Amino acid sequence: MSQDWSPSSWQTKPTAQPIVYPDPAAVEKVLAELSRLPPLVTSWEIERLKGQLADACRGERFLLQGGDCAESFEDCRSDVIANKLKILLKMSLVLVHGTGCNVIRVGRIAGQYAKPRSCLTETRGQITLPSFRGWLINRPGFSLQERTPDPELMLRGYERAALTINFIRGLVEGGFADFHHPEFWDLDFVNHSPHAEEYRCIVQAIARSIRFLETVAGRRLDEITRVEFYTSHEGLHLLYEQAQTRQVPRRRGWYNLSTHFPWIGDRTRDPNGAHVEYFRGIANPIGVKIGPTISPEELLDLIRLLNPQNEPGRLTLIHRFGVSRIDSCLPPLIEAVRRSGAVVLWCCDPMHGNTITTSTGRKTRSFDDILGELERAFDIHKRMGSHLGGVHFELTGENVTECIGGARQLTEQDLEQAYRSDVDPRLNYEQALEMAFVIASRLERRTLR
Repeated sequence: MSQDWSPSSWQTKPTAQPIVYPDPAAVEKVLAELSRLPPLVTSWEIERLKGQLADACRGERFLLQGGDCAESFEDCRSDVIANKLKILLKMSLVLVHGTGCNVIRVGRIAGQYAKPRSCLTETRGQITLPSFRGWLINRPGFSLQERTPDPELMLRGYERAALTINFIRGLVEGGFADFHHPEFWDLDFVNHSPHAEEYRCIVQAIARSIRFLETVAGRRLDEITRVEFYTSHEGLHLLYEQAQTRQVPRRRGWYNLSTHFPWIGDRTRDPNGAHVEYFRGIANPIGVKIGPTISPEELLDLIRLLNPQNEPGRLTLIHRFGVSRIDSCLPPLIEAVRRSGAVVLWCCDPMHGNTITTSTGRKTRSFDDILGELERAFDIHKRMGSHLGGVHFELTGENVTECIGGARQLTEQDLEQAYRSDVDPRLNYEQALEMAFVIASRLERRTLR
């Protein structure tokens, strides 16, 4: 971190996706209160994750990152949180069994309350209002009061994030993820999945392996009764992030203690902008979403700014091009990074570049397009001697119908059955599990060191 950085130095830079509050004094009051509240995560958890991401850069681990496009305050419920955790655990179980590789489990959870928008206003009929920007900023209802940014929502977001993290920690530490009983992770409706029988065979194989190891060891392997789980969100609302950026005893630098792994969005990655200025100074491992408009030169500028020490595990590049553009967009970036000698973790987000709008105006994504971009990503990295070390999905453990296709071949007409997202469409539990089997088939044991 350079001498000219501070948690507020971003305020001297141009801010993409600005949030305008009508009452600055109310904002300052909320930020003062937020800055006094306890941190949501710890610096040693953050450093442990950074070390694991460094392992992933070397091909020794694989990053599985997934969760809601935008969390809702209304979904801060035990069943919804548990189902999100279950689907990520199920996916990681498939990956561990299929690849023999340790999996880093990172949820888009406990803070994913703000979303960038391509248009900052929304018009319905003759009425134009601010777009819904996520529950951290405003509300989804279409009225001036609901769409006006409200600083009190930052406090409500902190509270919901704290409740969510506390519940997740209680589940994990209490044995919810006990590998002795992976069958407990089943969702009631998973039996409808075409991979249900294959998943059950994996569960049985793992159970047999554990019994064998415990028989040989002559004791219960208690260390496999829990797993590590980390949180992440897009660091869009910089006032909120700044308020929870702290120095900690016996460590150098500043940590964003609202999450383990914040990332910069594709719309806010301007090397001269406020978001890059803020992110360059925090000690967390960070991600950057990169889309079709980025050039190799701009990417190298971002790498130099965000990881000047070339620290392994510090920087994850999350590419999101779309199935029709990845073949032309990704190779020049891989080649530029290879020539620079930069150590980065490459991660594929096959969701955001494949959003389409139906004839009725409903946003959706095609399972085949998502799968196609993921397959192409594996092929391109392998062909260029690179290493795809992670995936990033918008998904849910709920029985939703938001993405078309998949084993059940959901159609546009099926979307109306259970379309619940306020912002972007998510893979449902079956589609997410299908993706895990595809990833496992590509990550052959012999390719992982």
